[in-house]
Amino acid sequence: MIIYVPRYLIIGLAAIFSAYHLTLAMVSIDVPRQKGPYIAAMVLYAIATVLSLWLSRSPRMPIWLAAFNAVVALAVPLLVTSQLNKVVGENYAAWHTAAIGTLMVITSTRRRHAFAWIGTGALIIETIAWAGPGGLVAYGVIGSTAWVAVSHALSLSLAKAARDARQYALAEREAVEWRAAQEAHVSERQFRLGQTSRMALPMLRQIVAANGELSDSQRLECLYLEGAIRDEIRGRKLLNDRVREQIMAARRKGTTVTLLDEGGIDDLDEADLDRVLNRLADAIRDTDTGKLIARTVPEGSNVAVTVVGLSSLDDGHASALGNHDMDGDEDKVDLWLEIPRTDATHSV
Repeated sequence: MIIYVPRYLIIGLAAIFSAYHLTLAMVSIDVPRQKGPYIAAMVLYAIATVLSLWLSRSPRMPIWLAAFNAVVALAVPLLVTSQLNKVVGENYAAWHTAAIGTLMVITSTRRRHAFAWIGTGALIIETIAWAGPGGLVAYGVIGSTAWVAVSHALSLSLAKAARDARQYALAEREAVEWRAAQEAHVSERQFRLGQTSRMALPMLRQIVAANGELSDSQRLECLYLEGAIRDEIRGRKLLNDRVREQIMAARRKGTTVTLLDEGGIDDLDEADLDRVLNRLADAIRDTDTGKLIARTVPEGSNVAVTVVGLSSLDDGHASALGNHDMDGDEDKVDLWLEIPRTDATHSV
């Protein structure tokens, strides 16, 4: 279970910590020899903190602001320690060590780790120069450095977790899409198998009853049935009851009918699809040709279905003898029809 912390709560906590450091500075304002540099350090820190928390619409801090924070991390210790003795005593005049640590934690959290470590390094060097190596422990610089390191590690971990979450979400979405596609394929396959079974079952019963001894008319009906089953597989949405009826009538007249649905009419609504299929049924009924081909047109065209009627100039004798001329002009076009997606007529 993932717990999401509101953004305003994180910003509010950071603001409270930053305000706490400024409060400690105000409490100890009588300690420094001169108040001007001391107050200037407070103002610089306040400006850097406000900008770092206020300009937070993007998780990644602007580079100019990160550079400014690093400069503040360099300037504030110089301004404060220049007005203090090496031994501060029982007061909070050395507030800058924890304050700079907090500012660098904010900088690191907002994915500017290099600038955060530059500022932290400046704090360490200046503290050693001011109070010696023991000042790192006495004034909490070690703790501030540790918090920056923790912030860096957490920031990297959260970034990796965010990338992993996006990858998992993408993988889950792909898995859902794959499963939906598989279920659609299974459903389509079951539907086609059921429809094929209903169409073929009467003829199969006749074949069993006749022990495979079929008359010429029954054999011809088997061929018609084979074509109808093939239409269900290859024709898909190009079929309704009227189209099936007209195709069977055309085949009984000797016309070879081919349906090819390549998905071009999948986006049509029910009304437009009925109009297109009824127009196709009328074209099959009114055309006397040897070969009829109906094919869907890919999406993006104004045409939904093209219908072509072809007949052989020599009644097929040249084709049967293998006599093909180089121009391929053995077939003539009896029909060229374009059925539009809209109500406008595009026919020739």
